[in-house]
Amino acid sequence: MSAPGSRVARLREELTRLLDALRLPVLSVFTAMVVGGVLIALSGGNPLEAYAGMLDGAFGSPRAVSETLVWSTPYILAGLSVALAFRGGLFNIGAEGQLALGALAAAWAGHYLPRLLGAGLPALVHVPATLLFGALAGGLWGAAPGWIKARSGGHEVISTIMLNYVALNAVSFLLNGPMKDPSPGNVLSRTPLIDESARLPALAEGFRLHWGFPLALLAAALVGWVLRRTAFGFEIRTSGQNPDAARYAGVRVGRTVILTMALSGALAGIAGAIEVSALHHRHELGFSQGYGFDAIAIALLGKAHPGGTVLAALLFSAMRSGATRMQYLTQIPIDVISVIQALILLFVAADTLVRRIYRIRGERERLVLTRGWGG
Repeated sequence: MSAPGSRVARLREELTRLLDALRLPVLSVFTAMVVGGVLIALSGGNPLEAYAGMLDGAFGSPRAVSETLVWSTPYILAGLSVALAFRGGLFNIGAEGQLALGALAAAWAGHYLPRLLGAGLPALVHVPATLLFGALAGGLWGAAPGWIKARSGGHEVISTIMLNYVALNAVSFLLNGPMKDPSPGNVLSRTPLIDESARLPALAEGFRLHWGFPLALLAAALVGWVLRRTAFGFEIRTSGQNPDAARYAGVRVGRTVILTMALSGALAGIAGAIEVSALHHRHELGFSQGYGFDAIAIALLGKAHPGGTVLAALLFSAMRSGATRMQYLTQIPIDVISVIQALILLFVAADTLVRRIYRIRGERERLVLTRGWGG
């Protein structure tokens, strides 16, 4: 049994490592807020009033907190999607398309599956089936660029970008054609409403916060457990850091690449499925609000760590949720939030600049985000 002193020393070491890992992201966010404040001041606004309004809109009431957590749910899952790929040395820019296909598959399962089977489904079966269809659609769409990478070395950045266009245009075609709501008078590009049995319930009456949020937290915990505690997680991390060493250790790198991208796509697909099952109860064209692209910034800010990704998702959701209140109180355009988020991404990516600004010495371990063609 280890001595109490050694346990305290290990705890202190872990705490020091955590604080060191948080230092640069926190400073990056702070720097972006300062620069954003300068831009607000130059446009004639008051930065303090703007940020106070944003905080009030995000956390000023139980309903505001509920809305912030509602926003955070797809951000957490889509951020985990990108973060998991990062840990495998892959850059999944296709989360937007994977999320859209996951939402479409969930809308199909929620409405058409009982009619295909010729019988109604209990909620205990229909809700998991709806989410599973979303995960499968996103996972298959994510596995495609993984297969291309494993078989030909084709760069996943190129293939995921191109597949985004394919997915989004295919969804647009289906929402305007075969899967369009046939209700009289409907002129919008959207599916029919899913059945009540396919709907994920709210956590509390009178609020939009739903069971998707704890599911997203559970997904973050599971991703962290897989990466740190399982042989497959070791294969993902090893393949991401050094494929040659992974092959020498007996890891089937090609298989790991395909599975990593499939799991990454499945997480994005679940994000879309939860939005359909819990909130919109149908898939509408353009409903995703760019979650898949924001997920890249969230994963980078979270340093591709599941816990860090959750915190980054909460930050981004608070900014989005509070933006409307900020605009109402101060008349500052809501678009300033997008500018601040872009600045956060800039400073996270240019961490050397942040180190120089705050005179931080020392090099940290760098995460391999992606490898070259054929890598």
